[in-house]
Amino acid sequence: MALVMVKQELSLGGPQRTPRNLKRKIQYRRKEKTGDDGDPDYGDFPSGKPKSSAKKSKVSPEIQSSQGRRHSVFHMETDTEDNLAMSESEQSEAMALMKIRSRRRKTETSSRDSVNSMNPSSPSFTSTSADSVLGSEGNSSSSSRKRVAMTKKGNGKAKLRCHQCMRGDRRIVVPCTKCKSKLYCIQCIKQWYPNMSEVGVAEMCPFCRQNCNCNQCLHSSGMVETSKTDISGSEKFRHLLYLINTLFPYLKQINEEQIQEIEVEANIQGIPSSGITIPVSSCSSDERVYCNHCATSIVDLHRSCPKCCYELCLSCCREIRQGNLVRCTAVDFQYVDRGFGYMHGEDPLPESYYKETVGHDSKSLTEWNANRDGTITCAPKEMGGCGGCLLQLKHILPEDRILDLKERAEQVRMKFGPEQVFSKQNCSTYVSEMVKRASSRERTDDNYLYCPAANDTFREEEFLNFQRHWAKGEPVIVCNVLEQTAGLSWEPMVMWRALCENMDSKTSSNMSEVKAQECLSSCEVEINTRRFFKGYTEGRSYDNQWPEMLKLKDWPPSDKFENLLPRHCDEFITALPFQEYTDPRAGFLNLAVKLPNTILKPDLGPKTYIAYGIAEELGRGDSVTKLHCDMSDAVNILTHTAKVVLDDNQRLAVQTLKKKHRAQDERENLIPPCQKTDDFPIPGTTEDENDEEGPFFPGFPPPGKTEKTGSALWDIFRREDVPKLQDYLRKHAKEFRHVFCSPINKVVHPIHDQSFYLTLEHKKKLKEEYGIEPWTFEQRIGEAVFIPAGCPHQVRNLKSCTKVAVDFVSPENIHECIRLTEEFRQLPKNHRVREDKLEIKKMIVHAVAQSLKDFYLLASS
Repeated sequence: MALVMVKQELSLGGPQRTPRNLKRKIQYRRKEKTGDDGDPDYGDFPSGKPKSSAKKSKVSPEIQSSQGRRHSVFHMETDTEDNLAMSESEQSEAMALMKIRSRRRKTETSSRDSVNSMNPSSPSFTSTSADSVLGSEGNSSSSSRKRVAMTKKGNGKAKLRCHQCMRGDRRIVVPCTKCKSKLYCIQCIKQWYPNMSEVGVAEMCPFCRQNCNCNQCLHSSGMVETSKTDISGSEKFRHLLYLINTLFPYLKQINEEQIQEIEVEANIQGIPSSGITIPVSSCSSDERVYCNHCATSIVDLHRSCPKCCYELCLSCCREIRQGNLVRCTAVDFQYVDRGFGYMHGEDPLPESYYKETVGHDSKSLTEWNANRDGTITCAPKEMGGCGGCLLQLKHILPEDRILDLKERAEQVRMKFGPEQVFSKQNCSTYVSEMVKRASSRERTDDNYLYCPAANDTFREEEFLNFQRHWAKGEPVIVCNVLEQTAGLSWEPMVMWRALCENMDSKTSSNMSEVKAQECLSSCEVEINTRRFFKGYTEGRSYDNQWPEMLKLKDWPPSDKFENLLPRHCDEFITALPFQEYTDPRAGFLNLAVKLPNTILKPDLGPKTYIAYGIAEELGRGDSVTKLHCDMSDAVNILTHTAKVVLDDNQRLAVQTLKKKHRAQDERENLIPPCQKTDDFPIPGTTEDENDEEGPFFPGFPPPGKTEKTGSALWDIFRREDVPKLQDYLRKHAKEFRHVFCSPINKVVHPIHDQSFYLTLEHKKKLKEEYGIEPWTFEQRIGEAVFIPAGCPHQVRNLKSCTKVAVDFVSPENIHECIRLTEEFRQLPKNHRVREDKLEIKKMIVHAVAQSLKDFYLLASS
């Protein structure tokens, strides 16, 4: 096979003047620079319109150099004032090349004439493969002639167009020898496919490889098959039985809560429970119904005010009758901006420049009690109700729907039994598994995390291993997941280009600015998009040389990821391991998939996170995701990184500023007296945190083969350690800083507030005082991290990182979803995580209904 470089004649619309030989100059280039022919398309975002070329040019083939077999591109230009005189050696080499080309041209002409005589209608263009870069020499031009994409110009001549930029004025283009219809220009190959050589493009172009990132392809979905799991009928039967058995206790609990409220209503009306009639609530299927008091999603039975439509969930009804209603008053969270200098150890701004505000309850508590007969009056006006009418019991789902589902599920359980599908794998031991050491706890067997390679996850034994670890609430790391994909570029600029082209002109113009979070002040800032992405690869710093850390969270900011970036969404789903759980479209064991299309579904992603990062731990303004706990399960894939290194001057400036930070902490009593010392360590990289890596296994290279550190440092805590973790954070809350680097002055919930990040120093103190530590590991590019619901975790970026994550709901962790829903409903009204976005009870009901339907269909067939 030979690499074909197509030569294209570009007309200026008039007779072409033959330049004199004495004035002809030849430019010799080993590499063609992008600027020689103008930037490729998409150079000016967001318009992305190609620029026309008014320069007459001629493109000659790329040939192999006789020395070292390296490629050299020779091209000829007419004499212009900008041309520079060539040296004698260059002229002699060029003259020799001209002789070679002259002999080759004669051969091509004769061959072309013979071909054209047989096919007079064939398009007119020239291609050569005299010295193939693949090593085949002496090939005839007829064997290397390829059909390429072209359009007819006004004068009837064929015009070749690059598939990427759609420009027809490119001097050198590489046609694909596989599809024989697509070609790519050199500029686009270098800018948008830096990991592909021209030889690789000739063998199989990006379009054939299914990783083309031109605008048309990026806006197309369905180009790749996202589902990699072919589930047999017997496997479906086991999965459905597993779902029904696992969900049954939670469905039974929901049914019991409804039966209790029906009995209360029967006592109020003085009739048997079987005789009461419950009216239907006037809400459509595509409407979410929330409790007006605790903001929890309402599944079916609830109480509603006939006058003001105030709605109350069954949990709040029960608490009101018991006299222990949770008071969800708003709390004022405000932090003081004391100036940029204060964030770096200097004195705060004068008091006249800011107003000191301390968090406090914004409203006094209002009494709300049930009547003696069990009826409940609408909430007082101070709490959002009318305070005058009795709340009526209503239902949303068809009558007795949950009771019917419970009885049918019980029949299946009695017939087939409540056996766990992964119980047969209990004999497995850590010796045969692929694991990595992530902690050093004593008297425990969970220091190692299960870490299979992506190509192993398709085996049934590894799927069962995953279920066993997942049911225990342990994180899982899957390596090399990007190797299972087509290789689409995850460069942030590629995604941004596609995003701009996929929007209307008004919205696209707004994409020139992005709203990012500045990690030092924890505030939102607006920055030019180009500057943001330049800082992603090169780094940014303040005037005092302190590194500036920015991050984009939940990007793109509007609409669904799959609507704005459909091709990237398909690529991400293809990379997902254990798709029975993680596939957001067709995951057989993903409860979120069981929701019918007729109702509003929770937004579980995918979402992109783009953030700066450096290896050094700064202490202030680090690129971190602070300690928090997700309501559902999640899988996070690191798709792209860029390493930013501080120079010696910047390192010196950082060390000086760290000393000022430490002195400020001592002045403000943020450091206990026993720890005050002038000789304190300055945290650096994480390379020496865990020297013991554990045994080698696929996906993790042997020591010394690659870099020591990954790209993102993860800390994930066990569920059983949460009470001690909360105690530590409350005890040491004054030692942490949050917004504007102000000391934390109010803690509502140590984890759900998302105000804390435990540095290396705090993690050591946590283990010394409470004897607990997290699983700590470094995520490398192409690794997928599974985070179980209910496990608090935090992340620090050691490099600039692009991550894509999606939430899912597994049957093994429903109890944690319910526990977190209960915790969230007790938070203040204006708390950032209080809303029940997951609607787990509604998900349970619909998952049981769909599983029973699929089970009966499968059994009947």
